[in-house]
Amino acid sequence: MNTTITKSAGMGAVINDGAVTFRVWAPNAAKVFVGGSFNNWSENQIVLEAENNGYWSVSTEQASEGDEYKFFIEYNGKLLSRNDPYAYEVTNSNGNSIIRTLDFNWEDEDFKMPSWNELVIYELHVGTFNRSSPDAVGTFEDVIVKLDYLKNLGVNCIELLPVAEFAGGISWGYNPAHPFAIEQDYGGPDAFAKLVNEAHKRGIAVIMDVVYNHFGPSDVDLWQFDGWSENDKGGIYFYNDHRSDTPWGDTRPDYGREEVRQYLRDNALMWIEKYHCDGLRMDATSYIRYEGGGLGYDTEIEEGNVLMRDINSEIREKYPHVLTIAEDLKGDSRVTDAVEYDGLAYGSQWDMNFVHPVREVIEDTHDNSRDLQKIVDALEFTYSNDAFSRIVYTESHDEVANGKARVPEEIQPGDAESAFAKKRALLGIVLTLTAPGIPMLFQGQEFIEDEYFQDTEGLDWNKEEKHKGIENLVRDVIKLRTGETEGGRGLRSQHIEILHLNHETKILAYTRFDGNDPTEPVLVVLNFSNQEYEDYGIGLNENEPFELKINGGSTIYDKDFSEISVDSVEVIEESTDAKNWTGKINIPAYGALIFTKS
Repeated sequence: MNTTITKSAGMGAVINDGAVTFRVWAPNAAKVFVGGSFNNWSENQIVLEAENNGYWSVSTEQASEGDEYKFFIEYNGKLLSRNDPYAYEVTNSNGNSIIRTLDFNWEDEDFKMPSWNELVIYELHVGTFNRSSPDAVGTFEDVIVKLDYLKNLGVNCIELLPVAEFAGGISWGYNPAHPFAIEQDYGGPDAFAKLVNEAHKRGIAVIMDVVYNHFGPSDVDLWQFDGWSENDKGGIYFYNDHRSDTPWGDTRPDYGREEVRQYLRDNALMWIEKYHCDGLRMDATSYIRYEGGGLGYDTEIEEGNVLMRDINSEIREKYPHVLTIAEDLKGDSRVTDAVEYDGLAYGSQWDMNFVHPVREVIEDTHDNSRDLQKIVDALEFTYSNDAFSRIVYTESHDEVANGKARVPEEIQPGDAESAFAKKRALLGIVLTLTAPGIPMLFQGQEFIEDEYFQDTEGLDWNKEEKHKGIENLVRDVIKLRTGETEGGRGLRSQHIEILHLNHETKILAYTRFDGNDPTEPVLVVLNFSNQEYEDYGIGLNENEPFELKINGGSTIYDKDFSEISVDSVEVIEESTDAKNWTGKINIPAYGALIFTKS
């Protein structure tokens, strides 16, 4: 017997009491049917009843979990075959929807996401991170194989490029065809849940990259979903005027429709509630809030701001431990400001004011033109008066593709494994891991991967063994940053003080310290020149007994590095940098030194 349900009962195919309730939004349909493997794909046997608000629903005992299905929508005398917008699984991007629940056997009850000031994020692409063979697409199971490696590296959070079902089997993931379904070529829903579960068992949080600035543009059944459209645009799920246009297709969602905002809100909460994800990274949010992405004199989409503000506010209220990250890249504090200050309430945002100047300085081929003031400005920049409202990095999937290479390759094209390239790339990594903010690495960065990112090429794990020493250096800095190694509490604080900046010698020194507990400051000394220095003096606030913790320029990490002896800081009562005390240090060329209190 056909029965209607209320909106709160759920969308899509919901299993309850031995029956399946199908519910869909199709306000312009004349009739709606559902058919599938449970009724020999009849296109008119099971009729959905109309509700008063454009929704249709039916409950039937003919269907059960695992059955395939589609909606058949009558519009202007035509019968349209459509996948369920809320389908949790599809056979493939242009196949059929599958009835299923997302009830998994979780073993992560004891997991708690590290505090945001303790996070070190490792961004990875499932399809290329760890391929079982050169011709195979990487899977969730392949990522699981490397979780112990990541744990040993000290990483406590992974961020996955989008895994919602996309067209074909090879993609970056930023072309979602079915936002609620999990890419079958990666392993589907069960394999993804297993990855999250296994990561949590190892103390590793999972952040999911989601795409709400556009859909598709291919294999998208949302397009003209119920038949209606204007201007030959996308219909009910999309803007049907000039606002539909994006760099990725004519498919910007219509944030002005309550039903579309609900759809995206439901998707955001699915990753948290159904898959236990610990955070969401929202792609290209500037294209949600501006028609042209915020370039020049651009028109704001206030409805997009409402969408993001509502999602973030609900997540903060229900799941305060969940981190939402905006890839906005406009240097705008409004993105992370609180709602009461007209902000969008993201927890953090990718920081253009760090990645661009830092890369520019370390990629400069001439020491004398290297502008360290840009590094200082990058270190001291904050959003919303909170150091951890920004994600700092020198490599991401965008920064190492689309005409831009990995940092060591940019430093020395064609010879990314040269001493110059390795040392200066490590300056960028040490800056990232010691700067105020949430640090992020991109897959393979820790072993000097030099190939630009493309979804057809797997990560070269042979380099991991070849550059094991550099990987060990990155691990040592990460563990000091996260607190796994003692003495680095200052790195997890809001505070930084620039102690020394010399534009001629290209030496920069700063301390990270906790204003409420000054017992564990960290002193970082960086040499942006190819000149070694002995007994180099930097100003100190007091007679501070700093001891060497990590010498990033030492041959213990790479045979091409320096053999100059670096000891603890020798403090003398002599004025330097307008301070009464001077610390004397030996500094390797392009060296990165980290000291902690004895």
